[in-house]
Amino acid sequence: MSDTQYLSWPFFEPHHASLASSLDDWCVQNIQEAHGQDLDAECRALVRQLGACGWLKNAVGGAEYGGAKASIDTRSICLIRETLARHSGLADFAFAMQGLGSGAISLAGSSAQKKNYLPRVAAGEAIAAFALSEPEAGSDVAAMQCSAHIHGDTAVLNGGKTWISNGGIADFYVVFARSGEAPGARGISAFIVDAETPGFSVPERIHVISPHPLATLRFDGCRIPLSQRIGAPGEGFKIAMRTLDVFRTSVAAAALGFARRALDEGLRRATTRNMFGQTLADFQLTQAKLAQMATTIDSAALLTYRAAWQRDQGRTVTREAAMAKMVATEGAQQVIDAAVQLWGGMGVVSEQPVERLYRDIRALRIYEGATEVQQLIIARELLKDIGHPATK
Repeated sequence: MSDTQYLSWPFFEPHHASLASSLDDWCVQNIQEAHGQDLDAECRALVRQLGACGWLKNAVGGAEYGGAKASIDTRSICLIRETLARHSGLADFAFAMQGLGSGAISLAGSSAQKKNYLPRVAAGEAIAAFALSEPEAGSDVAAMQCSAHIHGDTAVLNGGKTWISNGGIADFYVVFARSGEAPGARGISAFIVDAETPGFSVPERIHVISPHPLATLRFDGCRIPLSQRIGAPGEGFKIAMRTLDVFRTSVAAAALGFARRALDEGLRRATTRNMFGQTLADFQLTQAKLAQMATTIDSAALLTYRAAWQRDQGRTVTREAAMAKMVATEGAQQVIDAAVQLWGGMGVVSEQPVERLYRDIRALRIYEGATEVQQLIIARELLKDIGHPATK
């Protein structure tokens, strides 16, 4: 396991250190780093495995619905993602999407919705997906066009979604659609759509630099009971943002996991690679690089676990989560790039650990809000604090 001194920081309670240590031991015994040929089957297997061994209980809220606690503990989510990411980007993805995909139900679902979906998510028996992005509405969520027309006790969905993780393998999707209660973000509602619902289809699978199930979704007269709406009409945007406040922080934690693994690999290479009669680690240039890598990781970890701790205290973390996500993902890219450089030619050989990390980290700087979007969020929150007119 990587350096764990940070687990003694005041952000954590004793059970958090135990959780991280137990999961690390489990990963050593159970997680394979290399991917097989059937990515969908591998993801399904990982979800079942994580559920059967109890780790997915941490991804849902409500002990009566299969969760580990009455509500989602953000620090636990982050520690799990960080630990899984050190061992396997795909294992981290499988865990994270169970939480993100069902997060709206945990936070705002009815008792019936929670009872129907959350225990199966926690057990790894149902795969969840979060369907927010569209071709013209990624960072600008308020621009979404997917619509939901209400007819009595039925909602009819029409339109498309894209960049949807777990698309094509999910058993149900939390879909955000324009329901028309008001202009912009105030006219969006959230719905649960089961994968076998008539009118729902997956017309395209998307292949990306670090493979994971990703797809475009289509809704053509897709009729669902109105009881599948999450929360009140027009509250979809708020529900989405609440969900992202939890899991955006965990993206930062996944980036930390990638960065810690990269530092471990960099140290291993530097202390074993002989060059000009000494090891690579004996060169001052190498020592400076290692020092920068370690400092970057600790800086990101402080921001990440501050945000996680604040959310667990019931505080608003919009700005803090954005800071954590931005600094951790950008910093991890730098740390991993440095590790590749330390490994030299071996660092770009396919399926070497640092080469996998180089591919894994790139998407984290984009999804759940690109770095530039995080900058806008941080600035907006700062301006709001001083009552700037642009934020009213």
